[in-house]
Amino acid sequence: MKKFLTIIVLCFSLFSYNFVSGHVNHYKNLKYLEYELFFNDDLIGSHAFNFSKKGDFLHVDTAGQFKVSKLGINLMKYQTNTKEIYENSQLVEFKSQTIQNDKKKYANLKFNKDENVFEIDGSSFKGKTEVSAIVGSWWNHEIIKKNKQISAVSGRVMPQKVRFLGKKKINLNNQEYNALHFHFLSDDDKPAQKKKINLHVWYDAETLIWLKMSYDKMGRWEYRLKKHLFY
Repeated sequence: MKKFLTIIVLCFSLFSYNFVSGHVNHYKNLKYLEYELFFNDDLIGSHAFNFSKKGDFLHVDTAGQFKVSKLGINLMKYQTNTKEIYENSQLVEFKSQTIQNDKKKYANLKFNKDENVFEIDGSSFKGKTEVSAIVGSWWNHEIIKKNKQISAVSGRVMPQKVRFLGKKKINLNNQEYNALHFHFLSDDDKPAQKKKINLHVWYDAETLIWLKMSYDKMGRWEYRLKKHLFY
């Protein structure tokens, strides 16, 4: 069950594709993203992202929740809130509070400009890491180019590798998208079924909006874009 929960929180928390860029400034006109979360095609939760621009600062506030039940019994319950602050496209602060089956987790990150590192105080990691790492909140397409991911739930720093699987059309809520398909894996020697990261992620080829995520762990999990708004 512990491994099962770990891969879930990665979502709810190397590679350069030569004709797109995932720079944060690319999302400057983005206002809102909303996702539905499915388990074996049953709707179990949602995750929403609110974007606001204040001068040189971009604020991204999120709220997510899901619940898996069987015969009226809650098998898993999850709730999270996060806040990201960027100054001129540089992440300067990140905070998250998560309750997972009544267990509290957190991640606090600050950019140390003098040392050019991230300082992390999390429930799974306390220390410093390179600014080349990225928080695994998934809305930012730049994650495909990074070789380290910081857990948005616990602050854990995890090496990753990313493989581009091609471009294809996908349909979400009766809208067709030209999607870029990527496979994320932990960069370690463990077999695929034991890796902390083993996810398939799709981004829109035109807007770079995160469209969909899927993974298998005791069933089929999928995040699907429900709604997006621009200013």
